[in-house]
Amino acid sequence: MTDLKFFIFGHGYSAGRFAETRDPHDIVGTTVRTADKAVSLATHGLKPFVFDGAHPCDGIASTLYRATHLLVSVPPGHPAPKGASVGGANAAPGDPVLRWYADEIGHGSPNLEWIGYLSTVGVYGEHDGDWVDETSELRPASERSKGRVAAENGWQALAETRGVPLAILRLSGIYGPGRNGFVNLAKGTAKRLVKPGQVFNRIHVDDIAGALTLLAEKRLGGVFNVTDDEPAPPQDVVAHAAELAGVEPPPEVAFDEAELSPMARSFYGENKRVSNAKIKDAGYAFRYPTYREGLKELAGDYQRFHKDEA
Repeated sequence: MTDLKFFIFGHGYSAGRFAETRDPHDIVGTTVRTADKAVSLATHGLKPFVFDGAHPCDGIASTLYRATHLLVSVPPGHPAPKGASVGGANAAPGDPVLRWYADEIGHGSPNLEWIGYLSTVGVYGEHDGDWVDETSELRPASERSKGRVAAENGWQALAETRGVPLAILRLSGIYGPGRNGFVNLAKGTAKRLVKPGQVFNRIHVDDIAGALTLLAEKRLGGVFNVTDDEPAPPQDVVAHAAELAGVEPPPEVAFDEAELSPMARSFYGENKRVSNAKIKDAGYAFRYPTYREGLKELAGDYQRFHKDEA
């Protein structure tokens, strides 16, 4: 079996955490949106490319030639530049990687063995709090979720053309170091919004990295919900974080009375419980099966934030 050589589109929070688990020599290239981040990654032995989604970037196509594994963590929604040819799998709102590199991935990249695409459980939409799995009906309501469904379809078509397995990881609400309830408590932005019956699943970023490792190393394809065991009311998670931090939780606020951005409010328009049975059946054991284990590990973020701000 060949060594794994990754090209990463979108070196953000989740893909970046995965990259940290690999030897830098395993990553032939990765993309970022700014030159400053490219400089930072280069100092850690990586080969970054600045790719903003609006234009192709010199050097990516030739570097893809060396990759055995492709990880895509770039969201759809980048408008095509005026005059750009867009169609089929690249239909609006559009996936920028498919727009600019579908030919290289589909007909070049001779060493390619596996593609991983990071999607979202938002594609399931509203299910009135019922359980959903990978076979459930997709009911995307927001434009961003509709864009994800279109992107998933585009990547499935490209993977079939190329003849390689595609793993679509549908992720729930992501948390981890520097991005969690403790940081929100320390900033004073944590809220305990109460909408009766509302639950959300969550996923620790290290479990995203772990699931990616399993799927990539086994060259497994398919759709997988990468989410925790326990969908829970959001106000309960905030209260648990406050208890661990030894501080008073923020007061409960009725959802109907809360001041929220349209995007934040839209998340509460979707209520479902997401099953992770399939990724477990594939052999993955969650490091943080519920928010309790995850928050316990992250409790020091509350003090660290205050120290950094001092």
